[in-house]
Amino acid sequence: MDELGDLVDVTTIAVALISVGGALGGTLGGAVLSQRASRAEAAEQNQRADRERERERNEQALQAKRDLYAHLNTTARAYRVAARDAVQAAERGESVDPTLLDASKEAWADQYSQAQMALPKDVLEVVSALNRSLGVGYSVVKQLPSSPDLDGAYQRAKTWFSGPLSDGVYLLRVMLRHDLGVEVNPHFEQTRMQMLATLDNARNSLDRLLSAERAQSAEPD
Repeated sequence: MDELGDLVDVTTIAVALISVGGALGGTLGGAVLSQRASRAEAAEQNQRADRERERERNEQALQAKRDLYAHLNTTARAYRVAARDAVQAAERGESVDPTLLDASKEAWADQYSQAQMALPKDVLEVVSALNRSLGVGYSVVKQLPSSPDLDGAYQRAKTWFSGPLSDGVYLLRVMLRHDLGVEVNPHFEQTRMQMLATLDNARNSLDRLLSAERAQSAEPD
């Protein structure tokens, strides 16, 4: 009987130990699984936070790009219009306030200097070509009073501001919209190159005429 009792006690203790071990194992296993789940959740939260920060950075960069493009378009148009209006006013014999044109010139120059640091190559090519063309337009206005042929100079100026330079400002707007994905044309690159070439040729021709007039004016009588 004692041996049987001892056997029962050992069996009872073994069962108890197994039960306690199972309970502890279950508790520890649950804790491990819970820790893993927490780490996975934390990792997922970090990834979501990283994606959100990246999305915000991209949106901020895009908005900064839109703002720069809007200012470029606005100041280019204002510069052309100020120069054209100065020519028309001079032709009518009205007094011309040079500060208006100079202010438009400076506003454009400020935007252009910012653009040089931020624009992709193809956009910068258009903006740079327009910058040179606007500069020639400024010279057109400034040289009007000393032109040996005023009628011809006025006609040349009006043709420049309403033709090639106007087309150049239009090209800038289309180029900016294309780069932003607002107005995408699969054949735009060909159009861009053609319009750039036309603008460059017209500007170079006008620049040569202005240079010849300056040289003629500088010659002694």
